[in-house]
Amino acid sequence: MDGNSVGLPSFHNQLRKTVTGLTTYSHGPHHENGELPDERTSLLGNGSAVAGNRHSDTWEFFFNTQYTPGTDNPKPWVKYPAHSWHITKATLLSSPVNILLVAVPIGIIAGQAGWDPVAVFVINFFAIIPLAAVLSFATEEISAKLGEALGGLLNATFGNAVELIVSIIALRDKQIEVVKSSMIGSILSNLLLVMGMCFFFGGIANMRDGNGHGVEQTFQTITAQTTASLMTLSAASMILPGTLFMIINDSDKGDDEERNQIILSLSRGTAIILLLLYVLYLFFQLRTHHRLFSAESGESQDVSQLPPEAAAANIQEHNEEPEEETHMSPYSAGVVLVVTTVLVSICADYLVESIDALVERAHISRSFIGLILIPIVGNAAEHVTAVVVAIKDKMDLAMGVAIGSSIQIALFVTPFLVVLGWIMDREMDLHFETFETVSFALAVLVVIYTVQDGKSNYLEGAMLMALYIIIALAFFVTPSQYFNTDWVVGKLSNVVG
Repeated sequence: MDGNSVGLPSFHNQLRKTVTGLTTYSHGPHHENGELPDERTSLLGNGSAVAGNRHSDTWEFFFNTQYTPGTDNPKPWVKYPAHSWHITKATLLSSPVNILLVAVPIGIIAGQAGWDPVAVFVINFFAIIPLAAVLSFATEEISAKLGEALGGLLNATFGNAVELIVSIIALRDKQIEVVKSSMIGSILSNLLLVMGMCFFFGGIANMRDGNGHGVEQTFQTITAQTTASLMTLSAASMILPGTLFMIINDSDKGDDEERNQIILSLSRGTAIILLLLYVLYLFFQLRTHHRLFSAESGESQDVSQLPPEAAAANIQEHNEEPEEETHMSPYSAGVVLVVTTVLVSICADYLVESIDALVERAHISRSFIGLILIPIVGNAAEHVTAVVVAIKDKMDLAMGVAIGSSIQIALFVTPFLVVLGWIMDREMDLHFETFETVSFALAVLVVIYTVQDGKSNYLEGAMLMALYIIIALAFFVTPSQYFNTDWVVGKLSNVVG
């Protein structure tokens, strides 16, 4: 393979290895210190290895995600059950949050049996969190075998699959307000909460150098610059329809149906343009300028400035990295992907159906549910991963999680839902609630000023988290009726008049 080629799935491989610290395990015989046996290895050892081997098969059967006894057995009645257990085991052990998978059958039973709507919402809320982690795991397993372009396209498509599924179901049920709030909330949670936590905890864990002086963490400036430009464009695409709505709503000409049609036409045209721009962005990131977005590029740029011995050691260290770790074949991962998607759809269906009862009984606005709660469901596992790698001073990986998800939501998921609403005859547009639009625009502005220098510290992280908490608090204390578009526009028109 060409040494200059960069496989995009290596980003996810580095992410997983950084978090877990695990390397590929071989099921062949090992010495007690982890080295492979050779002609100098004692056949008897010190006796402890014999006792340890008694439990090796049991350990491999239940906890080794790389190998399961029986998968290489020629007998089909042994091989296929062992292979099925291996897939199940690798999936269950892929993330610590998978312990919450016990909520999946309970949530389905609760929804089917007609339990209390608040209980149905809470149980399915926790059920979707591990399903999102499994969905991400299966996508990475398939991407590792598809190569750079197809693997990157698959990751880009399924990167926010949970939010997309929940939003499609809410769109079907005409919960337009929840759909719009969840889109804004997903972007805000990534830009403010996740990035803020990465800056804060990463800055505290790596606060000082060897001499006790305060230092800042660094990341690639190209990532920050590209993200700032795309996020500014996304903010403009959401501000313009709202501004136009305020102008035409204040006019005495035309009726409400004509005004809504104007906003729908603008939103649908804008959505098509954003989708084309997202395709161009993928081509830019995956094909023509993929080295700029590679997790290794930030390190490789400084090799020329090192002494010859250090540069050679650095190059040798990168060349000796093991092959990307996979746990199952693409076909097996595809089965996991399909099954998980079906389970997410079922749980999301019960989740959306219980929103009305939750709003009525708990006095929580739909905007708060969409803006704060639903993004937590879809991104909890990735959020934890980003914070862990930031603590380990891998800021490029952490930024890749937060920024990549934000761009996917802004340029792909939101415009796609507008086009899908067009097909489903739902009035889904880019005219977001006024306060949501203002919050998003301010968040983008603050993030641009924070990341433009390619450096971060715990103070900047605290600032981003503080802004997110303020926005969340505003939506939590405000009832739904005050976010009614007509009421807000009427008040603003009176002020302007």
